[in-house]
Amino acid sequence: MKQLLILSGKGGTGKTTVASAFIKLADARAYADCDVDAPNLHLVTEWATDPTKRDYYGLPVAKLTPELCTHCDLCRQHCRFGAISDGDQYSVDPYGCEGCGVCAYICPAQAIEMVPAVAGELMLYADEEKVFSTAQLRMGSGTSGLLVTEVKKEMKEVAHGIKPAVEVVYDNSKPAIEAAHDSKPVTNAASDEKHVIEVDYGSEVAIIDGSPGIGCPVIASLSGVDMVLIVAEPSLSGLSDMERIIRTAEGFDTKIAVCTNKYDMNLENSEKIEQFCEERGLPFAGRIPFDPAAVRAVNNAKTIVDVECPSGTAVTDIFKKTMTLLFD
Repeated sequence: MKQLLILSGKGGTGKTTVASAFIKLADARAYADCDVDAPNLHLVTEWATDPTKRDYYGLPVAKLTPELCTHCDLCRQHCRFGAISDGDQYSVDPYGCEGCGVCAYICPAQAIEMVPAVAGELMLYADEEKVFSTAQLRMGSGTSGLLVTEVKKEMKEVAHGIKPAVEVVYDNSKPAIEAAHDSKPVTNAASDEKHVIEVDYGSEVAIIDGSPGIGCPVIASLSGVDMVLIVAEPSLSGLSDMERIIRTAEGFDTKIAVCTNKYDMNLENSEKIEQFCEERGLPFAGRIPFDPAAVRAVNNAKTIVDVECPSGTAVTDIFKKTMTLLFD
């Protein structure tokens, strides 16, 4: 199963809007929301069952036992994060503690120990046909990259047990990926020779909605994927952030394509995005227009391909081009 990751260099470009449309178009049986700081893909996916939840433990935090504390002040003096205070009794701020363990190491009375701390919650939606993995990082918690890794791991483990829904017979004269875009299976009338191949996108591709930016959760999302689709925005910051995320993705030696959302908001910058892609030899998958109908669809918990709208038509074409690139 190939993995398609959808990223953006900044927030608000429409990354999740595109990802949810791709999931619907592919009838994806495996997908994940790796934006663990603010996951929202579940808002437009249709699950009648509640997810299986489990706690995610990040770095341990310091726990101080006041009864053992001798008030030597060594822990406070050596805490580089200012997480230890010395009022009537010494205490550790769990939000300030970074889990380095220096205080526990230096305490002569062994009054401090490092204990596991819940840093987030993993959520897994699964049935016999589909799996959706996501998570929510707790406010102020770190290790978001490790949490993203767990999200992808759970998706892959369950997805391996899901069988393709159909086998399709296609014209032998057409490439498999081209035949997959046809609405019905066909037979080569000239040779009457049939090739049976599994080109059902839902079984062949896992779609991952990544985080904005280029930080730890993005790095963890990029690991092991087959292709990245970058959703760019035609603004000055959008151009700069697109270049940053492209440089980051190139370090993982994966296929990269770019599309522009709300391209008609600034045609000059949209042209710059396409020119940049041409100069770098990157495939440009297409343009999506600004579309008020897209906002209404998302507000009603629908994807933009669930309704008739210009943005839905555009993203369908981008989906076809992206699948061609992915399976090439």
